[in-house]
Amino acid sequence: MSDATPDRESREHPTDSLFFALCPDDAAALRIGELAARLRAEHKLKARVIPADRLHVTLHYLGAFAGVPADLVKRARTAASQIALPPVEVTLDRIESFSGRRARRPLVLSGDVTPSLDELERTLGADLDAAGIPVKRHPRFTPHVTLLYDERRIARQAVAPVTWSAREFALVRSLLGQSHYEVLARWPLAS
Repeated sequence: MSDATPDRESREHPTDSLFFALCPDDAAALRIGELAARLRAEHKLKARVIPADRLHVTLHYLGAFAGVPADLVKRARTAASQIALPPVEVTLDRIESFSGRRARRPLVLSGDVTPSLDELERTLGADLDAAGIPVKRHPRFTPHVTLLYDERRIARQAVAPVTWSAREFALVRSLLGQSHYEVLARWPLAS
């Protein structure tokens, strides 16, 4: 891990990003993968489906960095270790292409925020704020799993719900441009 300072990081090419996430259990990941493959075929999309080991709902994005800032990871782990909440119910029941500046837009499986998911997202955000970690927040949290990135845009439509009970959350390192994730730490969500 790098001990690069924020000023130095901003001048260097980002190699890693960090985020907190909920990952679907095996059954939900299988259903999500099958849905993505079906949508790809039905809509004649060219992009590859995101592999099951990279499917996740982002709780908080911490940023992109040149290397992994050890101090930030330490503070993030400390903040996350304070979470004492029960398992989180996740229900995703619609697909749509998110807009963006890129030519390839994310096709996502999304849903409404459940009370338990809302509590986890807000509590973790407050703990990160208290630890002095600036998080990249959207004005409205929309739980979603990215299925693939494609040039074609798909309008919002309902799909059969994919539901799971998340029993842990994780701090994840993404190696930028390598399509590889590394779980740095996990925390249980227990009753």
